[in-house]
Amino acid sequence: MKKRQVTPKIRCAIYTRKSTDEGLDMDFNTLDAQREACENYIASQKAEGWLPVPDRYDDGGFSGGNLERPALKRLLVDIEGGRIDCVVVYKIDRLTRSLMDFSKLVEIFERGKVTFVSVTQHFNTTSSMGRLTLNILLSFSQFERELAAERIRDKFAASRKRGIWMGGHPPLGYDVQDRRLVINDTEADLVRHIFKHYIKIGSTTTLTQELAESGHHSKAWVTTSGKTRGGKPFNKGTLLKILGNRVYIGEAVHKTKSYPGEHEAIITQADWDKVQSILASNAPKRANRTRAQTAAPLKGILRCGTCGRAMKPSHTRKGGRLYRYYTCQNALKNGHDACPLRTVAAREIEGIVLGQLQSLVQTPEMIARVWKTTCEDDDTITERDITEALKSLEPVWEELFPGEQHRLIQLLVERVTVHLNEIEVRLRSEGLETLARDLGNEEKAA
Repeated sequence: MKKRQVTPKIRCAIYTRKSTDEGLDMDFNTLDAQREACENYIASQKAEGWLPVPDRYDDGGFSGGNLERPALKRLLVDIEGGRIDCVVVYKIDRLTRSLMDFSKLVEIFERGKVTFVSVTQHFNTTSSMGRLTLNILLSFSQFERELAAERIRDKFAASRKRGIWMGGHPPLGYDVQDRRLVINDTEADLVRHIFKHYIKIGSTTTLTQELAESGHHSKAWVTTSGKTRGGKPFNKGTLLKILGNRVYIGEAVHKTKSYPGEHEAIITQADWDKVQSILASNAPKRANRTRAQTAAPLKGILRCGTCGRAMKPSHTRKGGRLYRYYTCQNALKNGHDACPLRTVAAREIEGIVLGQLQSLVQTPEMIARVWKTTCEDDDTITERDITEALKSLEPVWEELFPGEQHRLIQLLVERVTVHLNEIEVRLRSEGLETLARDLGNEEKAA
């Protein structure tokens, strides 16, 4: 009796993609059309054992220029898991438009012994000729995409050179009408006030406080999707952007180059030049250089418990003496009245943190924990070695250079939070273990 030959089953995954989400809410959209064509192709290969897997791999609203797509990632996971034998797409550019990304996908397909079929282009990666043809086609697809991107960039640059508004966040003092900037009289008066007052006082901090007291806010606008943006109280960063924006003297800027704009100027050239001169003279180059040379071991780990913002090192000189502080970022941006904590004396807070650190690392629980972990690497270290090593933290601290103090604090402390009535210190357990091991080894060597 002749044995019946069994056709092996080929599990086919259909992948669909659309670059935008426009029209995806329709009863029958582009993704459905792609899927239907692929299902019909698979049905035509039923005699060969082809059958579709039940999972859907649809990426709606995702570009083919990269592989960061949720459905594609699920597909690749299923391929790696051995659940797919063939990937079917309507056109190969649905899978990717990048030749480099296509090469990565082919490697994954070959590793999982998966073939790739495009139903409208009749390509199959099972043959070397098919792979060569696909590479050529993808090269043209990528070239077309890059050419289109260059055309868009060139058109944008040409429009900016002609002074045309090309979209984005409209600046304070202007509204957008028919793709043109039109002066908003109320906001324009505020812009003129900001420039005139800065010329008078020369301080963004003081100006920020005065604007806040007057109830002024930054530009509020509505996106094309209906979301409201801006409309927040001014801070120093917002003011500096306004004071440095050449749109207020009637210019359009593209990649650091400015061109005459189609819109009217709000600020005179004379006021603009005065403001730029003051900004240049207030540039904190000297302060930054001094701050970089000044010890600030809590930099990067100190936070304000009231605002939740980082506290950055600052300093001042009086009578030839240097006074160091840590200042809340909220107070720096919006004035000292914005934060009840404001600043803390650097030497005082550093001494408190070191004292708490000294107390915490000498508790029996911490010593036992560090000893247990350290013994895993070196069973010759005793609990007494660990105790003596941790007790020597304070004298070691006094011998360190500022940079070494900073590295030591960063090793031991994860976060320091300053509240109005208390200080919270969170330690790094792995840092304590490293320090104890190093100090223990130094004492034994001595």
